[in-house]
Amino acid sequence: MNPARPSLAQILALYEQPFMDLVYRAQGVHRESFSPNQIQCSTLLSIKTGGCPEDCGYCAQSVHHQARLAVTPLLPLEEVLAAARQAKAAGAQRFCMGAAWRSPHPKDLERVAEMVRAVKELGMETCVTLGMLAPGQAELLRAAGLDYYNHNLDTSPEFYGEVIHTRDFQDRLDTLAAVRNAGIKVCSGGILGMGESRRDRARLLETLLHLPEAPESIPINALVPIAGTPLAQAEPIDDIEFIRTIAVTRILFPHSYVRLAAGREQMSDALQALAFLAGANSIFLGDRLLTTANAGLDRDAQLFAKLGLVSA
Repeated sequence: MNPARPSLAQILALYEQPFMDLVYRAQGVHRESFSPNQIQCSTLLSIKTGGCPEDCGYCAQSVHHQARLAVTPLLPLEEVLAAARQAKAAGAQRFCMGAAWRSPHPKDLERVAEMVRAVKELGMETCVTLGMLAPGQAELLRAAGLDYYNHNLDTSPEFYGEVIHTRDFQDRLDTLAAVRNAGIKVCSGGILGMGESRRDRARLLETLLHLPEAPESIPINALVPIAGTPLAQAEPIDDIEFIRTIAVTRILFPHSYVRLAAGREQMSDALQALAFLAGANSIFLGDRLLTTANAGLDRDAQLFAKLGLVSA
């Protein structure tokens, strides 16, 4: 099997390996490129919340849903910097800023670029997620010093239309191309537990594999059902299937950070330990992600101590 570009059938064959064999193989691949006991830590801040015109079925920030989320404007620079300083003090190496836009308005993007420059001056890596980018916008962010742009594919091209109707799958690929062409590192992954099949999960990974370059960071999110959204009653993904996806991702992307992202608050310490064993080596620190609860600093400190993990 060509490890760089396996077929969908070969990816599904990885999924079908006996669980112990799959995790053992993933841990071996992980150790070839990363320290097995180091975890890259980021913090995510919502710098503009709610009022989004997109209809992503999992998201509380959509104007199409009834999640009753308070809408807030773009945060002032000093408030963002205060959060970044706090994140750095807590051990985060990367500060991620998210805004609920379909795509940023030029005047808002200038303010975000200012935030990027200021956070860089603190000595942190920077990441933003702002929706789709128009020509020239990625270059503006790169000139400000942006390190990473997050734009998740979410799921397979075939299942995508079951979850989102206000933009096409190709729109997401076009934004990733713009980001990469501007010289910014790519952060892109998916969400598990939205009703997708194993084939959809494999197709998501296949699509990421066929990007011109592999994403440097791959978030694997477990859906957090939110009241008032179309996926509020979605059946949670099976724990073992979730770990299988982490392991397959690690095998397919040996040099990428695989982030155990949304859903950690609901995960037991044992499940998170299995995820790290299967090759996850990145998390978000803090009590909240964009609009959902996160595991929290105290719990993460206790988990790291239990497992002998350290911040990378």
